[in-house]
Amino acid sequence: MCAGIGSESKENGMMSRAKVLTIDTMNPTVKKVEYAVRGPIVARAVELERELSEGMKKPFSEVIKANIGDAHAMGQQPITFFRQVLALCSYPELLSDSTFPEDAKSRACSILNSCGGNSMGSYSPSQGIESVRQDVARYIERRDGGVPCDPDNIYLTTGASDGIVTMLKLLVCGEGATRAGVMISIPQYPLYSAALAELGAVQINYYLNEEKFWSLDISELQRALDEARLYCNPRALCIINPGNPTGQVQSRECIEDVIRFAAQERLFLMADEVYQDNVYAEGCQFHSFKKVLFEMGPEYSETVELASFHSTSKCYMGECGFRGGYMEIINMDDDVKAQLTKLLSVRLCPPVPGQALMDLVVNPPQPGEPSYERFIKERTATLSTLAEKAKLTEQVLNTVQGISCNPVQGAMYSFPRITIPEKAVKEATDMGQQPDMFYCMKMLEETGICLVPGSGFGQREGTYHFRMTILPRTDKLKILLNKVQEFHLKFTQQYS
Repeated sequence: MCAGIGSESKENGMMSRAKVLTIDTMNPTVKKVEYAVRGPIVARAVELERELSEGMKKPFSEVIKANIGDAHAMGQQPITFFRQVLALCSYPELLSDSTFPEDAKSRACSILNSCGGNSMGSYSPSQGIESVRQDVARYIERRDGGVPCDPDNIYLTTGASDGIVTMLKLLVCGEGATRAGVMISIPQYPLYSAALAELGAVQINYYLNEEKFWSLDISELQRALDEARLYCNPRALCIINPGNPTGQVQSRECIEDVIRFAAQERLFLMADEVYQDNVYAEGCQFHSFKKVLFEMGPEYSETVELASFHSTSKCYMGECGFRGGYMEIINMDDDVKAQLTKLLSVRLCPPVPGQALMDLVVNPPQPGEPSYERFIKERTATLSTLAEKAKLTEQVLNTVQGISCNPVQGAMYSFPRITIPEKAVKEATDMGQQPDMFYCMKMLEETGICLVPGSGFGQREGTYHFRMTILPRTDKLKILLNKVQEFHLKFTQQYS
């Protein structure tokens, strides 16, 4: 054997050698990735479910998960028309079944005719099925009051997350003080911090104003940008509207200010708009960044670079598992656009069933069609129930001394602020835990309620929060809120 080659040894008569891939030799950026909504608390919740199923005694009879926006897992029912068309596309023999409405059959045939070999099992073009991109473009034009949309600027994606990460890949470059920085809101959705960590980019935090219903202040954007320019090259500004985890809905005036700021500071805008149908509060309205951008005139509409994202996973659909989504790009350099198309071709194509579902979302049943009335009834019922649960969550949490909850104006979450006694803070610190992680883990062990600590989303120093989704069925949500009330009072008394 050549000197230095091989590290095999004989132990107990068996050959062994060091692993090629170890925690010390793996990609170091992966170790920096954290994703709170599927973190240690959720892992423990799964263990508790298993222990309950095995007959172990607990101070609760079930685990109620309110950690993630997985609507159907929480009991939300799918839209009938969507599932009918997807069933027909998956098993075309059903097209002869008289129980399916004719408009569902027609839509299924249209989708299948756009697929290679008339099958959803075939690859699509990397940018997505052309007819679906055309339908997305028409949807955006209707949504934005006639602002033109070019299907060539539409990219179908594997959920919105795929598009967001792809855009961040294009933006990240440089080393040291020239390393790309990306501005994200705090609190934020952990996809952003996780993706930036994996890409080795610089995360630039700007804080939302909790005292003003989690609003965005331009002065705070300027502060964060000026400080960041001392150690990196800020290139992009990410906005989530309606907000996750904070549930705020941005005003048109605020969006205009953000666009002016991006133009002035030469920042690429990324608008995460996956909750655009989830607006509940009186006086609030969803305004797309693209619509506002174009209504501000050519000074902005012809210069500001924008990527906006949507998904089949949220709104009234809640079809998370199909992984359908799209992004629209505005004012992207033609050479970069070619690189984007190349990058997307590496992953071949987004899931075709997800593309088909996105087509149904942007082009649902129309008045006069057989499925229209049922579709409208189901859509309205889902959004109305979510609005009721948003109000219920805010009202109940605000009755608890030591918990303060801003109005849930939109999206699917509340992010209440909690008071944690100093004695509990010290115990958590001694255990090497964030105080709100300590709080949420204790709640899980004592009540079976699974929430996510605010530290997983980011928060101002010295403040503590948790994120909970409003998605559980109303009866489960009431149980959850009552248990949170009882636990917080008990926790406060225990550590006072």
